[in-house]
Amino acid sequence: MKTAQWLEGIQQLHHLGLFKNVASASLEQLLKDFCACELDSGEVVLSPFSRNHFLYMVLQGRLEVFLGSLDNHPVSVIEPGECAGEISFVDSNFPSAYVVASEPSLVLRLHRDSLMGLVQKSPEFMQNLLELLCQRVRQGNRIILDTEQNANIDTLTGLFNRRWLEHIYDREKSRCLFNKQPMSMLMLDVDHFKDYNDRHGHLAGDYALCLVAHTLRNQLRPKDSMARFGGEEFVILLPEIAIDEARSIGDRLRLSLEQVRSFYSPVGVLPGVTVSLGVAQMCESESLSSLILRADCALYQAKQKGRNCLCG
Repeated sequence: MKTAQWLEGIQQLHHLGLFKNVASASLEQLLKDFCACELDSGEVVLSPFSRNHFLYMVLQGRLEVFLGSLDNHPVSVIEPGECAGEISFVDSNFPSAYVVASEPSLVLRLHRDSLMGLVQKSPEFMQNLLELLCQRVRQGNRIILDTEQNANIDTLTGLFNRRWLEHIYDREKSRCLFNKQPMSMLMLDVDHFKDYNDRHGHLAGDYALCLVAHTLRNQLRPKDSMARFGGEEFVILLPEIAIDEARSIGDRLRLSLEQVRSFYSPVGVLPGVTVSLGVAQMCESESLSSLILRADCALYQAKQKGRNCLCG
C-alpha cells in the first residue's frame, strides 16, 4: 500500500456515503488525518488474520469481498464512494472477510481514533454509519440465505437434494400427524440408465435426468416435494395423500414419461426414458430412513417385474 497525493477537499468527502450531510466544519478537522493510498491489483486491504484499525473509503477503482478463502468467489463489490472496514472499525476486532483490490485503486485511509470525535459530535455521521451497518447485516443475511438455498439444490436438475429432504420430511411429518393426515412417498429410478449413458453419452444422460425432473415436477402440487436422491433416483413426498391415491399419482407420472418418445436437447434429439416406482405410506412417527427403505423395497419389486411399472 503506497502513499499517494490527494487534493484535500470537503466537497469530495461529501460524495462519500459515510459523510453525507455531515457539517463541513466537522470534516475540516478530519482533513489532516486522511491518508490517500494507492493499491495494486490483487493487494489485500483487510484480512481475518490481521486486526484492523482503519476505515477505507474508495475514491477510484474497485475492491472485492471474499468470505472464508480468497479461492472462493467474491460475495460483494465495493465501488467508489463506498467504504470497507467499518465493522472491525466499530468493534476493534478482526475483520470478518478478506477485502482485495480487484484493479489498481485509490482509497482514503482514516484511523479509528480520528473518527471517535466525529462519532460524538455529529448525529449525521452516526446515522450514516448505522445505515451502513444495517446494509451490511442485510447483505450478510442474503448471503446466508443464498448459501443455504444453494446447499439444498441439485445443480443439474434444479430439484431439492437429499439434504433438503431430511429437513422437509420432519416438518411435513409433524404437520400431517398434527392434522391426522396421511403422507406417502414415491421412490423412482430411471430404467436402464447405465445403458442409456453408454449408448448416448453422459451429457445426454444428464439431459434425460432433467427431462424426468421437469416432466414430473410440473404435475405435482406446490406442497409436494420432489428431490433428487442420488444418481438416477428421485424421491417424491406427498403430504395428505394416502397410499391408494399415491399409487394413482405414481402411475400418472410414469405414463407421462412413457409418452415422451423423444425430446430435443442441446446435443440433438434424444430418446425418452421410462421409470420404475415404489410407493409406501408413512407409519406414525416413522423415520425418514425407514420410509425410504420401504419405498426402496417396493421399487426393487418394480424392477424385478420388468421395470416401467409401480409396486407397493
